[in-house]
Amino acid sequence: MSAHPPSSTAQEIGDAELVARTARGELGAFEQLVDRHRPVVVRVAARIVGSDEAEDVSQDAFLRAFHRLHHFRGDAPFHAWLLRITHNAALDHLGRRRPEPVDPEALDVAQQSPTREPADRLETRERIERLERKLRGLSPQHRTVLVLRDAEGLSYEEIAEITDAPIGSVKGRLHRARSEFIEMLRANTYDWELPG
Repeated sequence: MSAHPPSSTAQEIGDAELVARTARGELGAFEQLVDRHRPVVVRVAARIVGSDEAEDVSQDAFLRAFHRLHHFRGDAPFHAWLLRITHNAALDHLGRRRPEPVDPEALDVAQQSPTREPADRLETRERIERLERKLRGLSPQHRTVLVLRDAEGLSYEEIAEITDAPIGSVKGRLHRARSEFIEMLRANTYDWELPG
């Protein structure tokens, strides 16, 4: 049996430990946080501002997080704190410019299903684009809660923390967002046939 303590891998090290290491000047620890949380930050940013602008918003969010790391108290999970910063960065970006949001994970049917006919792939892509346009029809606040709850699976408490809103407001916005989105879909039942 070895007398050496087991080595910690990036998977074993918790976010709080990486935050503490970053605060002590270990920039590699912050790079691990970025690597760990980048996919969800980019996804959330893209669903709020669009895929073309998601990278800029994500970089802005991580830069803000780095400079505000001393404000992270650990009361909530790091990812919730980071998504709150991402949400604010995305809303700031929307305030400056109104780009065309597009889902970054919109299915590339041609890659996922090469056996489908080109006409089928085109039809599915057009349905996805129509759904995205409908999603853009929601207000930024409604779009945000819908994305965080239904696409990212966050709890009401996490969404309240991220959006700096009471849980009751989050639930109300989510209810209205879902109702509005369903009404938009009902206006064109063709979109309901989108494959899952």
